[in-house]
Amino acid sequence: MRPARNDLRSVLLVLALGACATHPTGVTPIPSGPASGIAPTWQYAGKARVAEGAHGMVVSGSPIASEVGRTILAQGGNAIDAATAVGFALAVVHPEAGNIGGGGFSIIRTADGTVSALDYRETAPAAATRSMYQDLRGDPTDLSINGILGAGVPGSVAGLVEQHRKFGRLPLRDVVAPAIALARDGFTVDDYRERSIDGDRARLYLFAGSRADYLQDGHAPKAGTIFRQPDLARTLQMIADSGADGFYLGPVADLVVAEMQRDGGIMTLADLAGYRAIWRDPIAIEYRGYTVYSMPPSSSGGVTLAEILNVMEGFGTLPPFGSPQLIHREAEAMRRAFTDRNYYLGDPDFVHAPIAKLISKAYADSLRATIDLAHATPSADVQPAAGGMSTTHYSVVDADGNAVSTTTTLNNSFGSAVTVSGAGFLLNDEMDDFASAPGKPNMYGLVQGEIDAVAPGHRMLSAMTPSVVVDPAGKLFLVVGTPGGPTIITQVYHVISNVIDHHMSLPDAVTAPRMHHQGLPDQIRLEAGGFYPATIAALEAMGHAVVFRSRWGDVEAIIRTPGGWEGVSDPRLGGGGAGY
Repeated sequence: MRPARNDLRSVLLVLALGACATHPTGVTPIPSGPASGIAPTWQYAGKARVAEGAHGMVVSGSPIASEVGRTILAQGGNAIDAATAVGFALAVVHPEAGNIGGGGFSIIRTADGTVSALDYRETAPAAATRSMYQDLRGDPTDLSINGILGAGVPGSVAGLVEQHRKFGRLPLRDVVAPAIALARDGFTVDDYRERSIDGDRARLYLFAGSRADYLQDGHAPKAGTIFRQPDLARTLQMIADSGADGFYLGPVADLVVAEMQRDGGIMTLADLAGYRAIWRDPIAIEYRGYTVYSMPPSSSGGVTLAEILNVMEGFGTLPPFGSPQLIHREAEAMRRAFTDRNYYLGDPDFVHAPIAKLISKAYADSLRATIDLAHATPSADVQPAAGGMSTTHYSVVDADGNAVSTTTTLNNSFGSAVTVSGAGFLLNDEMDDFASAPGKPNMYGLVQGEIDAVAPGHRMLSAMTPSVVVDPAGKLFLVVGTPGGPTIITQVYHVISNVIDHHMSLPDAVTAPRMHHQGLPDQIRLEAGGFYPATIAALEAMGHAVVFRSRWGDVEAIIRTPGGWEGVSDPRLGGGGAGY
């Protein structure tokens, strides 16, 4: 049963004044009261973008792309048709993150209850080497972030076409047509898009294709103007006509390789022709009677999310939202899960990880036993088990109960900043998600090991966590995901826990302030303005280092309601939903 809508602040403050979970003998509880709940300075309370639909729902990082998906549903397409259409549309209207030059993951649940996981993560070109992003001292350079060498072999087109081939109902040509029209005829630039392009204009200006396609006299296109992308329209038309071959073979592939040759890249026609999307078994765990499905490696999202949820479940009834007691437990669960992530997980086609053990309840019990409820555990003391934002997410549900949860990425905002001249799309900089210098942090501060070192043909480890939740009766309940680098995992955890544990409405669950811990650096990150000073002081007294960020993420989620579906877009960025 979906929780009833609440007023977030009043309910949480009432909870905060109530009793917390019991504490072991000898541990003195930290008083609740004003140190619990959400601070009145929290800027996003009540600002979620909400859409309703009796039959189906689409939410994404762009209201234009969501409307494309809604139109496909209304025309008789299923959720997979709509998700594929949204994916191609986002490459046009959300270019800093939506893409055909990146990669991603989809969790697909069909109406009969079958759940599938599709991996279309980028791969390292055959000429990639372990030390290609290191200087003479072995320290990482910026070559994996800026410019042509940062690009892995794109997987998005292969993934979108493959999911449509297996589950779609409408012809591919019809599904891609709205994106072609948006690129050819243009769309109106809004304030968010102007700010986004302007924020990366210095990087975009460095590359001829990006200068030509995204800047006007060196500046971002102004809000209210029409933005057309004729080169991208031609590329999309080739995909509509020939499927994945229209991208990985022929003129588009030739343009990619020509771009490589101009700027010193290493991707070849053979790399492109050899790319394949891979169907994998999803991660599945039970959480308080619900079943959570998420992505397996080459994404770390599902395994890490499962570890966090399993540890938290074992605490029983959780302390109130926003309390130091809750945040401490969450931080300790996250630090242990991320330690395992960084040590064990990599491309499953080359690396064997003890996934069954990592997501087991028994293993969670052993992790929980190491948590001191009164003191932080230094990350250096946590051992693995023995033995930007240029990511975007969209969720789709149709009238038959099919559901798609998809997260795709270019990695950095606008990826490598390199646009393929004549083809109109940006290339990713996903090579930075490898451990380009094992044991040293990447752009997100993640410290990964040798298991994720750069290697030809390997898929770099990801944090993307597209997820589907089924209720105890076996009915589709929640579809959720978000961008946000390593915070993706913890954001998805927060939404699931906020709804199931804290009985929040979905708009409140999405807008509530977030925390994050990834082991290294050893710190709790809090969204600024969301938590009481007394809460922060209590966490520091426990031994936590606390740092603040203005915001992170862009959750796009759908929940079942008595009347159909409710779609919620995060107010932190510029997304929106469309139902029918």
